[in-house]
Amino acid sequence: MDKKLFKDSIHKEMLYKYGKTVEEANAKEKYDILSTVIMRLLSERWKASKEESREKRNAYYFSAEFLVGRSLGNNLLNFGITEEVEDVLEEMGMNLNALEEEEEDAALGNGGLGRLAACFIDSAATLDLPLQGYGVRYSQGLFRQKIVDGFQVEEGDDWTRFGDPWSIRVDSEARIVAFNDDKVLAVPYDMPIVGYGNERINTLRLWQAEALDGFNFQDFNNFCYDVSLKEKNRAEDITRVLYPNDSQKPGKVLRLKQQYLFVSASIQDLVAKYKKNFPEDKNFKYFSEYHIIQLNDTHPVMAIPELMRLLLDQEHLEWDDAWAVASKVFAFTNHTILEEAMEKWDIDIVDAASPRCLEIITEIDRRFTEFLNSKRFSEAEIEHLRIINHNQVRMANLAIYTSISINGVAELHTQILKEDTLHLWYELFPERFSNKTNGVTPRRWLMYSNPKLSEFITDLLGSEGWKSDLMELKKLEAFADDDDVLDRLNEIKHENKVKLAEYIRKEEGVEINPDHIFDIQIKRLHEYKRQLLNALQILDLYFRMKKNPNIEYTPKTFIFGAKAAPGYFRAKAIIKFINEVGRMINEDPEVNSRLQVVFVENYNVSYGERLFPAADVSEQISTAGKEASGTGNMKFMMNGAVTIGTLDGANVEIFREAGLENNYLFGAKTEELAEIFDSYNPMEYYMKDPDIKKAVDFLMDEKLDDDGTYMLLEIYKSLIDPHPGHKADRYFVLKDFESYKKAQQQIGKDYKDRRGWAKKCLINIANCGKFSSDRTIRDYAEGIWKI
Repeated sequence: MDKKLFKDSIHKEMLYKYGKTVEEANAKEKYDILSTVIMRLLSERWKASKEESREKRNAYYFSAEFLVGRSLGNNLLNFGITEEVEDVLEEMGMNLNALEEEEEDAALGNGGLGRLAACFIDSAATLDLPLQGYGVRYSQGLFRQKIVDGFQVEEGDDWTRFGDPWSIRVDSEARIVAFNDDKVLAVPYDMPIVGYGNERINTLRLWQAEALDGFNFQDFNNFCYDVSLKEKNRAEDITRVLYPNDSQKPGKVLRLKQQYLFVSASIQDLVAKYKKNFPEDKNFKYFSEYHIIQLNDTHPVMAIPELMRLLLDQEHLEWDDAWAVASKVFAFTNHTILEEAMEKWDIDIVDAASPRCLEIITEIDRRFTEFLNSKRFSEAEIEHLRIINHNQVRMANLAIYTSISINGVAELHTQILKEDTLHLWYELFPERFSNKTNGVTPRRWLMYSNPKLSEFITDLLGSEGWKSDLMELKKLEAFADDDDVLDRLNEIKHENKVKLAEYIRKEEGVEINPDHIFDIQIKRLHEYKRQLLNALQILDLYFRMKKNPNIEYTPKTFIFGAKAAPGYFRAKAIIKFINEVGRMINEDPEVNSRLQVVFVENYNVSYGERLFPAADVSEQISTAGKEASGTGNMKFMMNGAVTIGTLDGANVEIFREAGLENNYLFGAKTEELAEIFDSYNPMEYYMKDPDIKKAVDFLMDEKLDDDGTYMLLEIYKSLIDPHPGHKADRYFVLKDFESYKKAQQQIGKDYKDRRGWAKKCLINIANCGKFSSDRTIRDYAEGIWKI
C-alpha cells in the first residue's frame, strides 16, 4: 500500500464529501471517509474476481440473514493492511480502534443462522471459492434491545442512518417483483466479501424493496400528504424489519412477501445473467452446470417455484424441461429438529404473495403424490410427505423433494433427522442426506477478536500457518504441561476480562470483578436453550450462600446476552426473571462481592467480539436433542473457554475433540428423554428436592417484581402446572437441575488450580480446528456444490 497516496486520498475524499479538512471532521465523518477510501482500494480486485467467476460454476448462498457485524476491521485484516493503515492514521492524529467504534453493526440477522452465513461467505472467499450470497437489506433489522426495569423493550435499529460505506447500490440491476396485489422494485446493494491472504473478493447482494412510483404529486398537491407517500411506505415495509411479527394474518403475509421478494429478485438476477453470458442456451440445458443454490433453512424455499415460474412463463419451457433444470440446482440445509420451526404457510398466505407460485407448488405436489402412489406408500405416509396438506404449504417438504442434497449441521442433528424428524424422507432419498457440521471463521472470532491470544499462538507455533489451516493448532498440545505457557494463557484471559469489565461498566453501568470466574451464556432467548435453568441454578446458589455465608465458593459472575422475539411472551418473561434475580443479588452486600449477575443490553456481533475472548465458562445447556448445532460453543472453545453442556448439537463433537476431562458434561441424553417424554412428571422433582422447590416457588415471591404483568407466574406454571394442550416443563429443566448444579460446583473447585484450568483451556484451543468454517465450506464445496 502506498501510504502517501492513501493519506492524500483521505484528505481529498474528506474535502469532496464534507467540505472539511481531516482536522475539522468529527469521528463519524473520519470513519466514513476511511471506509470509502478502503472500498476504492478493494474495487479493482473485486471487479477482477467478478470477471474470473463469470463463466464458471458458482455456488449461491440464499439466506434470510447475514449477520456480518462491523466491516472496517475485518476487511482490513483480510486485505492484509491493518498495520499500515494504523500507521497512517497515527501520523494523521487518528486512532483506528476509535474509528471502528463509530461503525454500526449491520442489522442483517438475529443469531446463529445469520452469523453462520457470514462465516461461510468469509471462508469461501478465503478458500478462493466462487460463492456469492443473496439476502435482504433490512432497514431496521430485528430490533435494538433496551432493558428497562428488567423488561426487554424493542426499539428500531436504524443502522444506516449515518450512511453505509460498505455497500454499493446497483440501480441498473434492480428487478421488479410482482405480488398478488402490487409490484415493487427490488434494488440490489452489493457488499464485498474479502478473502484472507488472497486475491478473491466475492459479493453479498442484498435486496431492498422500493415503490415503482413512490410519490403521488396530485395527492400531495391536494394536501393529502400521508396518502401521497402510501405506496412508498407500503413497499418499503417489506424489507423494513427482520421477521415481522406474524401472530396475525397481515404479519404472515408481510413475512412471506419479504421472503418472496428476495428470492424472486435473486432468481431473476441469476436467470438474466445466465442469458447474457450464455445466449446460445435457449432451453437452459446447462444452467445447473453453472449454478448451485444453497437454501439456508426454509426461508428461501419460494425460490423453487419462482425458478419454475420464470422458466415456464418467461422462457416458455415445457414443464418437464423446466423441472429438469429446477430439480438439479437446489440444495437444502435443515437447521432445526423442532417441527414447529419448519415453516408452514396457509394457502391463502402463499396466494397473497404469488398466486402463480401457488399454482406451481400445487402441480409439484400433484406429481409428487402420483409418484408416491406408484411406489405403494401408505395413505398415512403420503399424508406425511405431501407438500400441500391440511390447507398448508410445507416448505421443508418442498425443499427436500426438489433438492439434490439435504444436510444437517452436526453429527447428532443429522442422525436425528435420519432416524426421526425426516425418517420417511431418508428412506425415500437416502443418497441425498449428509452431515456438514457447522464452523466459525477464525479470522473474525480469533485473529480479530483476540489479537493477544493470536500473537501468542503464532509465537508458540513459530509460524502463521494456523491462520489458514486451523488444524495446525493441534500442535499446541505439546505445551500442555509448560508452566510458562499456562501462566501466559491465564494472563491473556485476565487481560481480556479486564477489557470486558471496563466495557460493561461503560455500557451497562455495572461494575464486575475480572478476578471472578466469567460464566457466559449468550444466544437467542428460547426455552429449549434453557437460560431458565441457568437462572434457577444461580438462585439456588444465592440461597445457599445466604444460609451459610462461609460456604466454600469460588467467586463467579454470570453474564447473559439474548434477545427474545417480540411476540414470545415466555421468553421475555425469562429475561425479566434473570434481571430480577440479578438485581436482588447485586444489591445484596452479603453476597455481591462473590456472586454477580449481568444481562447485557442489545447483544450483537460487536458485543460478542468482547465476550467470547473473556469467557472462562461457555454455557451450552440446551435440552438434549433440541439444538441443531450451535456456533457460539465453537467461538468460546476457540478462545479458550471450557464448555458446560449437554450432549446436544455440536457439543457432542466438541467433547469428543477436546475430551470430557477438559469440559463439563451434565444432563439426560437424547435417547433417555425420548423414552420418558410421555411419562415425565416434573412434580416428582419439585416435591422430592427442597432446593428445586425453593427456587421454583421463589418465582412467586414478592421480592421479585414483574410489575403486575404475571410474567413470573407464567414461568412458574410452565414448570409444574400441566393443562390441556400444555405439557409442564417440556424442556426438562427440573430433571437436569441437580446434574447441572453438581457440574457448576465442580467448575468452582477446578478453577482454583489455575494451571490445571489453563491446561483445560489450552487443550480446547488446540482441538478447535474441526470447527473452522473453512473446513465446513470445503465439505460443502467438495460434497455438494462441486466448485
